[in-house]
Amino acid sequence: MSILGAFIVPHPPLIIPQIGKGEEKKIQKTIDSYHEVARRIAELKPDTIIITTPHSVMYSDYFHISPGSGAKGDFRRFGARDISFSVEYDEEFVKELEALAERKRLDAGTMGEREPNLDHGTMVPLFFINQYLKEYKLVRIGLSGLSVLDHYRLGRCIKEISDKLNRRIVFVASGDLSHKLKEDGPYGYAEEGVRFDKEITEAMKNSNFLKFLKFSPDFTEAAAECGLRSFIIMAGALSGLKVEADFLSYEGPFGVGYGICAYKITGEDDTRHFDIAFKEEQAKLSKVRQKNEDAYVKLARLSLETYVKTGKYAKIPEGLPDEMTKKRAGVFVSLKKYGQLRGCIGTISPVTGSIAEEIIRNAVSAGLNDPRFPPVSKDELDDLSYSVDVLSEPEPVLSIDELDVKRYGVIVSSGRKRGLLLPNLEGVDTVEKQISIAKKKAGIKDNEEIKIERFEVVRHK
Repeated sequence: MSILGAFIVPHPPLIIPQIGKGEEKKIQKTIDSYHEVARRIAELKPDTIIITTPHSVMYSDYFHISPGSGAKGDFRRFGARDISFSVEYDEEFVKELEALAERKRLDAGTMGEREPNLDHGTMVPLFFINQYLKEYKLVRIGLSGLSVLDHYRLGRCIKEISDKLNRRIVFVASGDLSHKLKEDGPYGYAEEGVRFDKEITEAMKNSNFLKFLKFSPDFTEAAAECGLRSFIIMAGALSGLKVEADFLSYEGPFGVGYGICAYKITGEDDTRHFDIAFKEEQAKLSKVRQKNEDAYVKLARLSLETYVKTGKYAKIPEGLPDEMTKKRAGVFVSLKKYGQLRGCIGTISPVTGSIAEEIIRNAVSAGLNDPRFPPVSKDELDDLSYSVDVLSEPEPVLSIDELDVKRYGVIVSSGRKRGLLLPNLEGVDTVEKQISIAKKKAGIKDNEEIKIERFEVVRHK
């Protein structure tokens, strides 16, 4: 046996009557669908339930799989401490999954557990499941800041171990949708939130898991979605399988989207390996991008690729525009992989003899020295897209009225601490937010006196 079925479910604590205190009746369709999901899971009689949750331990560069023989949890955070859970983990499955991830060079395992107690992303589904099913083991997996393809690859590892151990497996992908559906909701309103929920639920209904991989990170961040990467791990676990979708319900009266969808396994289908399809599509897009790159972006690509392959800086090519070889300016080089930031390093003021030299140095630094990311490998080079921002000379600002998030970047200083934020960034839609992020990057506290400068950029991408 292998994976018998998979389910996408939300995890609003207020769906629990002791927490909702009547408010849960406003999402009665979600409650009814949850009971239907729980009944179906019980009918499948799984040995093990795999649950992916956004609220377990999460790292930027590592998937955390809960270790040990089991865990407990309750809803005391939400005023219902009497509702408690105790689960037994499938230790053999976890051990095999961790070993396979290591062989596949996928950063996943049981290290770094900061909080052993069950999270509400796990407990809400179990609240319903436990009403219909008593005997099962659990594997609990958190999400990460790794790429969408890494999430899909983890799902494929889960499928492989399910087959190897001959387990009866049910997959539960826990995750809410957008958190920005209403002005009076807890997170406010964003047009992207409504669009995201429309597109993701349509993809759920059609079992279009390729769509899960293709959402722009900037778009999903603006939508304040919760569960997408949980759904992508599920998609990976269903890779190569023919599935039949049963979309049970969608609601969002509190400003957060709740979608429930059940997937029945009906056979095998070699066309449904969406990681392969996604990489092929991205490769085509990369060729188009490279064909249209200007001299600035071509130089950034040449610089990083040369250094990664040879360990040496590229020489300045002949035939560059005079403005690149004779002018000096601060330059930022940004890298993205599948739409997700992969590195960004720059200089506020020039430190070399020309813009071209600045690009060469900063492209290498963006790829190898950004502390937020591991160094770029040779295998990644073809997947990267580049942008180059050439900065104007900064000028002092006496009032925030002189700022414009679309036109100007900001530099915020307090003593030796200095933070910069480029202009026209997705999700940065107010001057206050722009300044706040720049202060945070510099480690400047709210009560510290600051100096603000602004600058313009010419962006090449």
